Amino acid sequence: MPEQKRLWTRVFISAIILAALISLAVLRRQRAKESYTGYPYQQRAVLEPTAESTGDVNSQKISLNDIIKAARTWGPAYQSWYGKVAPDFTLADINGKDHRLSDYRGKPVILIFWATWCQPCRMEIPHLVALRNSIGEDKLAMLAISNEPPVLVKKFVTEQKLNYTALLNPGNMPEPYSYVNAIPCSFFIDHNGIIKLATNGLLSLGAIKAILQAK
Repeated sequence: MPEQKRLWTRVFISAIILAALISLAVLRRQRAKESYTGYPYQQRAVLEPTAESTGDVNSQKISLNDIIKAARTWGPAYQSWYGKVAPDFTLADINGKDHRLSDYRGKPVILIFWATWCQPCRMEIPHLVALRNSIGEDKLAMLAISNEPPVLVKKFVTEQKLNYTALLNPGNMPEPYSYVNAIPCSFFIDHNGIIKLATNGLLSLGAIKAILQAK
């Protein structure tokens, strides 16, 4: 009997340990999920995609819902603003020239929230450069917005030869832009000034073109 009792005791202890390990794994997974967008814009970047998940979305015209379903390195954000007029703002570029969002009415606009320290943002830059090379300024406005010091942003833009407009955010942008707490984050605004889609995460050239073309 003592031996049987010791056996059941061991089984009981093992069960407790297993349950604790399972609970710990679930807790870690939940915390990782919550941290995806849970840190301030100044401190947090959206998680990097894995190597096998960076494929382009086919650039042929398909529905926006289909594009969202196919996404692997990004997801939709700020859905309550879809279909609403994008709130206006005025920001200066790295050369001191003011840019007002409403002045771009009549053509699509992409707002890209980013930072020089953000690795996924840096990974996205070649796709944005390629986009600018393939679509002229007269057909698409690309406004990249950073809240970092002007000298730092200007130095980075010059060294990396960014060919789209870099704007400086002093921290007083209206909603929903003031809600941005994970980067890269992009807002797609149509030629009528309506928010079509907002995204969190790294966008490929193919995905961007598909979003621009989608209905």
